[in-house]
Amino acid sequence: MKFKKRVKKNKKRKNIYILPNILTTGNLFFGFFSLISTINGKFSTAAIAIFIAAMFDQLDGRVARLTKSTSCFGGEYDSLADLVSFGIAPGILIFLWALKPYGRLGWLAAFLFVACGALRLARFNVQATNEQSKYFKGLPIPVAASMIASTVLLFNRFKDVIPPKQVPVLILTYILAFLMVSRIKYDSFKDWDTVKQKPFEVMVLVILFIVLLVAEPALMLFLFTLIYILLGPVHSFLEWQKIKKVEKPEKESEEVNY
Repeated sequence: MKFKKRVKKNKKRKNIYILPNILTTGNLFFGFFSLISTINGKFSTAAIAIFIAAMFDQLDGRVARLTKSTSCFGGEYDSLADLVSFGIAPGILIFLWALKPYGRLGWLAAFLFVACGALRLARFNVQATNEQSKYFKGLPIPVAASMIASTVLLFNRFKDVIPPKQVPVLILTYILAFLMVSRIKYDSFKDWDTVKQKPFEVMVLVILFIVLLVAEPALMLFLFTLIYILLGPVHSFLEWQKIKKVEKPEKESEEVNY
């Protein structure tokens, strides 16, 4: 009887572990689909596929934590899928869509994005702990990929109004690569205290976000992603100012005592 109970428990655990890995496979599938779409010249479709892959990436981690089915295998598989969906796919997309005219400079920028994304994932895996951290160190690779995808959608939506894309996109690619390997802190949104304390306000903001997104998807996706990227350096600057203010009185008191 005990043996049968153990077998049943193991089967349940295996079934639970399968679910997050299926979601990770969905992430990988849409990353690969983005690559195929880029090669076929369907850049908007490729950009949308990256966003869908990002949705699957968010779901697999949350499902694994909720069902308590996190594993080393799942973590490694997730990182490999992320490298394809948010490293190689956006790298190829940005090169063929905007950077190809620059030749070597263009493909080197795209390669730097992929390499920094891989380094970002490797650093995250090494530093990852069982405790949920409130902040990410460096720009998360799905956000960097989403920035590239939203830029493609924005330019295609307002192509008659926006000036030529090549120079701004080249600069953007280098900036995103640097931010991924930087030590700038970004909110992980894993702290649910604010949601618990102010559920009504959060619900209103979510509804507002959905309304704006439906009204102008390309513009809103670009703006929301850009705001998140800018919040990191702003937060780091404010923290540095606080540390500076604390250190200044200490130095002055030491000088007076001397």
